[in-house]
Amino acid sequence: MRIALTANGPGEVAGWLRPLLRSLYDRRPNLSALVFLVPDDYATGFEARMVRAAFPQATVFEPNSYLKFALGGRIEGVPDRVDIVQYLGGDLLHAARVHARLKGRATTYKFSRRRYHALFERAFAVDPRNVEQLQSWGTPSARIERVGNLVVDGAIVEAALPVDAEAPADGIVIMPGSRPYEVENMVPFFFAVASRLARERPAIPVAFAMSPFTPRDRLRSAIEAGGHERMFGRKGRLVSENGRDYLTSAAGDVRVPVLTNALPAAMRARLVLTIPGTKTIELAALGKPTIAVTPFNAPEMVSINGPLTYLDRIPVVGIPLKRAVALAVTRRFEYFTQPNMDAGAALIREVRGTITPGRIARVALDCYDDRDWLARSSEALALLYRDHVGASDRMAESLISLAA
Repeated sequence: MRIALTANGPGEVAGWLRPLLRSLYDRRPNLSALVFLVPDDYATGFEARMVRAAFPQATVFEPNSYLKFALGGRIEGVPDRVDIVQYLGGDLLHAARVHARLKGRATTYKFSRRRYHALFERAFAVDPRNVEQLQSWGTPSARIERVGNLVVDGAIVEAALPVDAEAPADGIVIMPGSRPYEVENMVPFFFAVASRLARERPAIPVAFAMSPFTPRDRLRSAIEAGGHERMFGRKGRLVSENGRDYLTSAAGDVRVPVLTNALPAAMRARLVLTIPGTKTIELAALGKPTIAVTPFNAPEMVSINGPLTYLDRIPVVGIPLKRAVALAVTRRFEYFTQPNMDAGAALIREVRGTITPGRIARVALDCYDDRDWLARSSEALALLYRDHVGASDRMAESLISLAA
C-alpha cells in the first residue's frame, strides 16, 4: 500500500499524523508512506526531524521539496502513483495538488470545502458536529465516516513514555507552546510565573515541559531576550548540568527543570499551565486539570488564518490594525480551548485578556489548592473524549480497505 499524506504544523504532526501512521504501520509493516510537509505559518521548521525520528521507514519531504514537486518538478523518492492521498493539515489545496500528481484516491480528515466536494472519496469526521460541517461543505453523507479525534490516541501512547526523573510529583508543569512566537514570549512569561510561585509557595515543585519541536537554542534565545515588553516576562538563562537542563534567574534565586516527554510529566503533576492548542485536547484525554492562558497583551504577535496574519507588516498602520482585527476575532468565541468548546462548559480554566505573571500565579495557586475543582475537572475531562479512543485504528482500517 502506498499513501501520501500532507501535514503542516506541530499540532497536526504530533496529534494527527503520528497516531495514524503508527496504526497504519502496525497493520501494514511494509507500508510505503510519503509525508509532504507543506508551507504554513504555524510550522516550527522541526516537523521533518520529528517525523523522521518517529518513523525512519517513511519518506519525508520538507516544504521546499514539496513546493518543487507541486510546481511540476521531479524529486527523488516520489513514485508515479499512490493508492491514497490523505489530508492531515495545512491548506486543502496542497492535498489537491498532490492528488493531481499522484492520483489514487483522495481522503480528508476534519476539513473540506465546497470546491472539493467531488475530490475527496472519504471524509473522516471527528464528531457529530464535524459530520454536519462536512455536509455543509457539500460532502455527500455516504462519503463521511466518523472515526473520532486522532489526538486522543496520540496522547495515550505518549503518556506511556518514560517519565523524566525531575518531573514534579504533585506539582505544576508548564507547557508554553511550540510555535516560534509562543516560545519567544510565553517562555519568559511563564518563567516569571514560576518565579512568583517559587517566592509564594516554594514547597510546590514546578517544571517546564518543552515540545520536541523546540530546539534548545531557541529556548535559550527566548529566556535570554525576555519576550515582548508588554508580556512582563522575566529574563534568565538556560544551563545544563549533568545532562539535565534548567531555566535559572541571573541571581540564581529561581531554578526550574526543563523536561522532555511532556505528557508523562503532566501525568505526575497536580496541575498544568499552558496555552490553547492541541495540548489541551491531549491533557483532557488524560483527565489532567489544566489552566489555559490566552494573553491579549500584544495581540498583533499572534498568527491569524489567511492573509490577515501579515497586517502587521504594513508600515505605520499595520500593527494597530492587526491588533484590532485579532481582538475582534477573539470576541467571536466563548471558549478558546477545544475541550471547552466540545463540552460547552469550562472544564479547563481559561484566563484571557491583558495578563500579568502575578495574576496567573494567583489563579494557579487557587486551582492547585481547590481539591473539589481538581477532582471535578479531572473526571469530566476524562469522560469527554472516552469514546474517541481507537480513532487512529478505525481510520487506518478504513484507509486500508479503501486502498484494496
